[in-house]
Amino acid sequence: MGFPTACNLMNAQPQFTPEEIRELRGGGDALFAQLGRPDALAAGGETAVLVNVTRIDSVPALRLFLRAYVTEVLLPLELPAIARAFSQVQRNELRELLETTRELGREPRLREFARASQRVGGSHLERLRPLADQRLVRRFRDAVAAGQASPWHTVVFGLTLAIYSLPLRQGLVHYARQMLGGFIAAAATTVLMTKSAADALLEELCGDLAAGVEAVVTAHAGGGLRVV
Repeated sequence: MGFPTACNLMNAQPQFTPEEIRELRGGGDALFAQLGRPDALAAGGETAVLVNVTRIDSVPALRLFLRAYVTEVLLPLELPAIARAFSQVQRNELRELLETTRELGREPRLREFARASQRVGGSHLERLRPLADQRLVRRFRDAVAAGQASPWHTVVFGLTLAIYSLPLRQGLVHYARQMLGGFIAAAATTVLMTKSAADALLEELCGDLAAGVEAVVTAHAGGGLRVV
């Protein structure tokens, strides 16, 4: 498997299938159902409303679900995890990469995502098997097989960006658009959205992400990146 040139850079980005998006979304539904617990309701905020809309059957419910996903998971957890893995792979820090997977496993907000995330991440990790000359990839895969680490899809995504020398900022934007667009597409049949309405919702959500992505990139560049 060769390294991508500038001409096919976008095609080299890790891609999730519609089935994988639906699986990850299923984990999100369970997560947001948990946000209806009394302690979450006491905290207030937008996500508390999700206690009544975890079944996505309307455009307002879908928008609420996605905004909660952005504020509760995407910006504070997933994008930093991708950037952290990206940085660790660039520095050939296997031990730190394994610890990142363990930290994600200890994060309560990701508990309901774990099974779906690791199934998807494991599948993508297998796609890197042809890179036999990449020692870190091989050792990470061996650690996963030995139960010393879990193949969170965000970690594998960051690893893939680094292995193929893809730009971090572009990778984060691509990930966010892919996840949000996939969630919208997965819900489109029950919500009965037109394509133009779905596209408008995606652009609306992505338009609010620029500052968050830049903050993650800045933290990465400054060496202060961590999952919060």
